[in-house]
Amino acid sequence: MKCPYCGFAESKVIDSRRLEETNSIKRRRECLACEKRFSTYERVELAPLVVIKKNGDREQFDRQKLLRGIMHACEKRPVSIDMMEKLVSEVETTLNNELMQEVESERIGELVMDKLKEVDEVAYVRFASVYRQFRDINTFMEELQKLLK
Repeated sequence: MKCPYCGFAESKVIDSRRLEETNSIKRRRECLACEKRFSTYERVELAPLVVIKKNGDREQFDRQKLLRGIMHACEKRPVSIDMMEKLVSEVETTLNNELMQEVESERIGELVMDKLKEVDEVAYVRFASVYRQFRDINTFMEELQKLLK
């Protein structure tokens, strides 16, 4: 495994843990050159999932893109990176379990919002405001009213 710090091609595994909720393995590694530590994740790669965007364009599902969006919504909130990773994995697992090769972006957004609502309500509202493209304060308030119920 290539070191993210110095680029050396070899490292040793210090610790391995199976992450049941994400069906992956987290490995703690140490670079053999610079001796810095880093984590890697291994998971089974399934058939590629294609996302149909709102404008009709199609692109391959990008786990990192989804994680970045969630991280942006959770910025300055008490939500750990591990929790965000878990959320992305749960969404990805749900999509793969539906056995569809193509999925609309709206479906992904709804799954993320359902998960975020359970994790952090402020992050949920932030994500919803971008995802649903609130045009005015009234639509924003309607979403807040739903959340309060």
